[in-house]
Amino acid sequence: MALLRMLGCLLLAVPLSLQAANPKVSEFKLDNGLKLLVQEDHRAPVAVTQVWYKVGSSYEHGGITGISHMLEHMMFKGTKKHPPGEFSRIISANGGSENAFTGEDYTAYFQTLEKSRLPISFELEADRMRSLRLMPDEFTKEQQVVLEERRLRTDDQPRAKLGEQFNAVAFSNSPYRNPVIGWPDDVSKLTVSDLSDWYQRWYAPNNATLVVVGDVKPDEVFKLAQKYFGPLKPSQLPALKPQAEIEQVGIRRITVKAPAKLPYISMGYKTPVLHGAIDENEAYALEVAAGVLDGGNSARLESRLVRGQQIAASVGAGYDLYSRMPSLFMIEGTPVQGKTLVDLEKALLEEVRLLRDEPVATVELERVKAQVLANKVFERDSIFYQAMQLGTAETVGLSWKKVDEFVDKINAVTPQQVQQVAKKYLTEDRLSIGYLDPQPIPEGQTAPEDRTPVGGDHVR
Repeated sequence: MALLRMLGCLLLAVPLSLQAANPKVSEFKLDNGLKLLVQEDHRAPVAVTQVWYKVGSSYEHGGITGISHMLEHMMFKGTKKHPPGEFSRIISANGGSENAFTGEDYTAYFQTLEKSRLPISFELEADRMRSLRLMPDEFTKEQQVVLEERRLRTDDQPRAKLGEQFNAVAFSNSPYRNPVIGWPDDVSKLTVSDLSDWYQRWYAPNNATLVVVGDVKPDEVFKLAQKYFGPLKPSQLPALKPQAEIEQVGIRRITVKAPAKLPYISMGYKTPVLHGAIDENEAYALEVAAGVLDGGNSARLESRLVRGQQIAASVGAGYDLYSRMPSLFMIEGTPVQGKTLVDLEKALLEEVRLLRDEPVATVELERVKAQVLANKVFERDSIFYQAMQLGTAETVGLSWKKVDEFVDKINAVTPQQVQQVAKKYLTEDRLSIGYLDPQPIPEGQTAPEDRTPVGGDHVR
């Protein structure tokens, strides 16, 4: 979690709940099961459309990892009505932008258009929701594109490679052990038939949430949704297996050797998330704990390990309470020159120990909460991110109303709750540690850290 560093001091004296007023969300449901969420934002004559499907890499099983991401690519390759490339051409011709992304728990497709073009987005998305054409020649080409994407973004990127293998060690049987892009052998063995079965199984109105945010009127959007999505037939969705992670009984370690300039450490503690939590307050307390460690220049890791002890060149912590299944509380970093990964590991474990042993000071906790609010204030500047929040919450099994509760829930977290979750979950028996051991870079090759980034994760 990277909390914004601005506005902290200004907001310290302002009651968080007063600053957290959220725009109204209108919820509708079509007869075929499609859920529609509409949030008005009239600052510009623009609308964002996002279609979220409840399917991602955590739905996959051995042998077909990466199929959700592969299908995301194929969703741009034509329908019975629109030939390959036509979707993107139409959106572009209407002055819009579009793309898609796949995660562990969802696959989402989005467009940003001038508000009067909303019917165009609806017509195209409704068409490919049930009428995709999976052509063998297009599939063969796109399969190679995905394998190359994997090589550039994972195999040739040492930290990404560490992250992939770290997850495979940290999780024993949770599907979060598999990469979103898939294991290379699985991806290379996927067939058109595999994708067709996956598409027919999950791409249906009763497994989707349509989110629209922008300069729109909810009733008008609902009528458009009925017109374009209403005729689509629902599917009989399969029941999901629990796939609950087995109990970890000791610390786990992995070292990944790869050509790189700098060493790197990843530490992950198994933790609950908001969905399925016995006590929801624990998830919010873990979110605050991550902010205490990594909430800007004044946070503990930055002030103590980077500027103070000068052990870390860079360091951070993160926790995502919006996952479908229990996940990881992460701490990562790079040691400064002259210090080792062992040195940095010891320093990070000491900071975790302090979280367990000592309550967070009230003034420190209030600063973290103020930065959480600052983050939320800035997020509201983006209608795309507003839609992302709603779509994520709905798709991982929560209600969009949880988004509105976030700031007040964070504001209610006490120093004692932060200490309690640290004692309960940030323990050695829940910990996995990964080292990136940098190897010499072959002569004539550019260091992976100096290469031009290849886009965001899993974006078409």
